[in-house]
Amino acid sequence: MSNDPASGGLDQIEEHYKTFITEKDIAQIAGAGLTWVRLPIGFWAVEAFPGEPFLAKTSWNYIIRVLQWCRKYGLRVNLSLQAVPGSQNGFNHGGKLGSLDFLNGVMGMANAQRTLYYIRVLTEFISQPEWVNVVPMLSILNEPIARSIGTDQLRSFYVEAHRMIREITGFGKGKGPFVGIDRGFESSSVFNGFMNGADRVVVESHIYLAFSSVAMDSVSAGTVQQACDLGRPMDESRSDFGITVAGGFSLGFLDCGLFVNGVGHNSSYEGDCSFWESSKNWGLNLKGSLMQLVLAQMDALGDYFFYTWKIGQSTKGQVEAPLWSYQLGLQEGWIPDDPRRALGACKATNGSYIPTWDGTYAPWMTGGDGAFVATDAAKYPWPPATILNTGTGSPTVVLPTYTATGRPITLPAPTFTDTKGKAIVISHGSPLGRVPAPTPVVGCSYPDAWDALNVNFTQVC
Repeated sequence: MSNDPASGGLDQIEEHYKTFITEKDIAQIAGAGLTWVRLPIGFWAVEAFPGEPFLAKTSWNYIIRVLQWCRKYGLRVNLSLQAVPGSQNGFNHGGKLGSLDFLNGVMGMANAQRTLYYIRVLTEFISQPEWVNVVPMLSILNEPIARSIGTDQLRSFYVEAHRMIREITGFGKGKGPFVGIDRGFESSSVFNGFMNGADRVVVESHIYLAFSSVAMDSVSAGTVQQACDLGRPMDESRSDFGITVAGGFSLGFLDCGLFVNGVGHNSSYEGDCSFWESSKNWGLNLKGSLMQLVLAQMDALGDYFFYTWKIGQSTKGQVEAPLWSYQLGLQEGWIPDDPRRALGACKATNGSYIPTWDGTYAPWMTGGDGAFVATDAAKYPWPPATILNTGTGSPTVVLPTYTATGRPITLPAPTFTDTKGKAIVISHGSPLGRVPAPTPVVGCSYPDAWDALNVNFTQVC
């Protein structure tokens, strides 16, 4: 879009912000019996550096609008940092397709430095009294690829981010958000015992049948049974780690659907995807089978976010990824009008996994007695001693970083006036914008922060 100024350039994105999610959507979500919204946010809602092709700060205005609607309709929000400087995964929703320069490569530390600062800014805002009950959860990194970044390096980042967040909010129930960390496509057992004792940490698993070993060609009793079996690792994680949620799941049991694999990427499904890209010819039997599949996943996962609420119509005038649209499923009859219908769905399926977790968490996991910093924090120092793909195996301390001398950033809040038109000033419960932002060192020549794996560098910044 930035290369298309004749059509409006990046400003075209704002029209999408204005019109795609409306107050009606939020009302419908509440009316559907759902209680939480997972709201993605890119780092450019806070700021973008010169040369980065993002519409800086504009999306924050619409994030705030959604937060206000969620408050109005009684919904809680998990604010999820979807894309960070350098990208944590190289996915099309991670900032830049093909780049993985967060905590990886020569600019990995500089990008992590910026990311921590943006997490700080978001934390300061949502921890204010007027927002703390609207946004009780902050997911700090969406789908990082741990095998590329390094498990220990990623853990160091998580420990440092949690330390910083609790330095801002304090410890204990009601003081700032639950901190969501993503398992980074590792097995749930990798996190067993990690961050033991840490105040209110949630581990997220993203579970999509379409991209897993249980992807199948058709909806069947076997598909439902395998969906129920997803409850086993969730229960094990709740027992061995603590609070565990499915940060994303869908009805997609195969990877058919417009842009499901990204723009320009084809499905791996060997059959004809056209049937699954339009619900117009789906009969009652198929819709009933899809209903059983989604109820099984809901029951097995326990705490979950469906991806996604809404998919816009394509140029054909129809939703071409119907298995991924909760709203369409509600309208067409393969999504339940009350998610509580899912309770016991797996128990009713012969041979399926029956939940074993007893439903209780240790007090420190939810901000009660013992909630503090992680007991294993010393094992994961910040910054990590080394990061991968620096070309020379150089220690972290000689990699380029930014100087913390930039102007502090404070996110703007909505403005209100009284009946006489006088501004209403809302006092903040915590200081905002006191910590300087990271900014490039004057005179220092930095490698491309989005393309710096194994590049040569000579100047220590």
